[in-house]
Amino acid sequence: MEDEYAKLIRRLNPPRVVIDNISCEDATVIQVDSVNKHGTLLQVVQVLADMNLIIKKAYISSDGGWFMDVFNVTDYHGNKIRDQEVINYIETTIESNASLWPPLRDSVGVMPSEEHTSIELTGTDRPGLLSEVCAVLSDLNCNVVNAEIWTHNSRAAAVVHVTDYSTGHAINDPKRILTIKKLLSYVVKGNSDCHQTAQMRVSPTGTTHRGRRLHQIMFDDRDYERMERIGHSRNENNYRRPHVTVSDCTEKDYTVIVMRSKDRPKLLFDIVCTLTDMQYVVFHGMVTTGRMEAYQEFYIRHVDGRPIRSEAERERVMQCLEAAIERRASDGLELELCTEDRVGLLSDITRIFRENGLTIRRAEISTKSGKAVDTFYVTDVTGNPVDPGTVDSIQQQIGQTILQIKHNSYQSPKPAQETTMSFLFGNFFKYPSLQNLKAK
Repeated sequence: MEDEYAKLIRRLNPPRVVIDNISCEDATVIQVDSVNKHGTLLQVVQVLADMNLIIKKAYISSDGGWFMDVFNVTDYHGNKIRDQEVINYIETTIESNASLWPPLRDSVGVMPSEEHTSIELTGTDRPGLLSEVCAVLSDLNCNVVNAEIWTHNSRAAAVVHVTDYSTGHAINDPKRILTIKKLLSYVVKGNSDCHQTAQMRVSPTGTTHRGRRLHQIMFDDRDYERMERIGHSRNENNYRRPHVTVSDCTEKDYTVIVMRSKDRPKLLFDIVCTLTDMQYVVFHGMVTTGRMEAYQEFYIRHVDGRPIRSEAERERVMQCLEAAIERRASDGLELELCTEDRVGLLSDITRIFRENGLTIRRAEISTKSGKAVDTFYVTDVTGNPVDPGTVDSIQQQIGQTILQIKHNSYQSPKPAQETTMSFLFGNFFKYPSLQNLKAK
C-alpha cells in the first residue's frame, strides 16, 4: 500500500510531457518526466500503444526515484504526429495517468461498465475453436462488440465483450450469465485429455485492458513452457524465434536483459507489460528498431531491489519474455473484414473459415458506428500458408470488397544476416551511457 508521503510527493511533482517535432527529422520526440513508482513505465507505454503509435527508438532512465523517458514515435504510416488534437490528447492522458493511475493490481481487475459483459476464455487451441465460441454466443442472442483472441504454444486465450442483442447493453441476469458460462466452458474444454484445464470468467459489468489481460491469462496458463504439438506449431521456415539473453551487471547490481526479434507494433508494450507483472523494475533501457529487426536492452531489478540470482529464475524470465514477444506475432495471412454489423456475423465468418480449412491464429474484433471492423491472422490447420485458391473461394462467399487481404507474412523478404548484425551492433555502441554502466 502506497504511503501518504509518496502520494504527497507525486502531487507536488506532477508529470511533465514535452512533445517535439523539430529535433528529429523522421519522428516525433516525446519526453516524459515524473516521480517514479512501479508501473509508471508501463502506464506511459500503454498510452502510446493504445494510440497505435510506432516506437522507433526509446531511452529509459528511472534511477533515484525520478522517471525520465524519451520516445521517438510515428503514426502507423511512418509519419510524424502533426495533429494538434492528438498531441494534446497524448500530453493530457500521460500526465493524468502517471499522477492519478490506480494501484497496479486495481488497474488489471474488473472495472465498472454498463455497456457490455466481459468474457475471458483460456484452453487448448484447436481448429474451429473460435467458430464454436461465436456460434454459442449467437445462439444465446449475444452480440460481440469487440474481442481479441491470441494463440500460443497450443494454448488459446480470448477477452470478449458482448451485449444483449435486444437491449444493446450489458447482460445482468445471473441465470443467463450462468448459462453462457456453462455452455462456453463445454466448448472451450472440448474433448481434450490435456492436463491443462479450460478456464473462463464472465463479468456482467466488467472491462479490462485487453492486451495486458491477455498476457496475464496466458502467463497464468503457463504458455511459456514449450509444448509444441502436431498441427499447432509455427512454420519454422517462415518464423524467426526471438533471441533473449539474461546476464549480470555485478558492479551496479543489475540484471541485464537483451532482446533481438522481428519488429512489430506494440512490441515494447508487450515486453514492459510482462516485466511489470513479473514484479521487475526497469531502471535503464534502450530500444532501437530497423527495417525488420528490433533491439531492446534493459537493466532491471526485482521490486525488492535484488537482481536475478538463480539460474532457474534466469531461465524463467527468458522463457516468459520470448512468449511475450511471440503471443502477438502476426503469422500467416492477414485478412480484414469491414461491413455492416449484425448479430451472428462473426459466427458466420468464422464458420466459413473453418469449413475452408483455415485456422485463426490471432484476431481483433471491433465495432465502430454500426460497422464491424475485424482483422484475422490465418493459416491452414498445419500452420502453413493458405492456398490462394482457398482465399478466392472465401472472398466469393463473403464478398470481395467486404473481406480483403492486408498482408501475407510468408511473403516478407528476409534481411541478410550481415545487414542485421551490422545494424544491431552499430546502434549498440551509440549508447555509451548504457554500455559503460559497469564503469560508472
